[in-house]
Amino acid sequence: MSLAYPVARSLEDALKPGAPTARSRREAMALARGLALEGLETSWLHLPEAEADALFKAIGADGPAGHLQRYEDTSGHAVIAVNWWKLVDPNDVRPPEKRAFEPPSPPPQPPEEDHTDDLYFRRGRTKTRRKKPADPNQLDLFSKNLKG
Repeated sequence: MSLAYPVARSLEDALKPGAPTARSRREAMALARGLALEGLETSWLHLPEAEADALFKAIGADGPAGHLQRYEDTSGHAVIAVNWWKLVDPNDVRPPEKRAFEPPSPPPQPPEEDHTDDLYFRRGRTKTRRKKPADPNQLDLFSKNLKG
């Protein structure tokens, strides 16, 4: 079951059992009926345990899922988070502020080549090992002519 949020003008309307629900912004705008959609609102209710239980039971198993979440505050009291699509009068909606034209920033200049690594890492980290000469007293151990 996906999350569905009530579409309403006020929190009280959103908590009513018969409130229309929408999963997406597009669905919420279709249910707006001439009102403007302000956005997804989150409200917090500090309720006694009995009222919080009654609120969850009023929704029932067939109701929308996910728009109510139960939390506890530091003193152990129930706090209910309500997510809902908030509708407002279209005349009250301000258009987004237009920003003054800002020319695009120039592309960053490539950094100058840094030759610091050349100073410190010219040679490898490990010294080359000189091959130790073979001990002539030990050469007879690996002779091919020995049978034995």
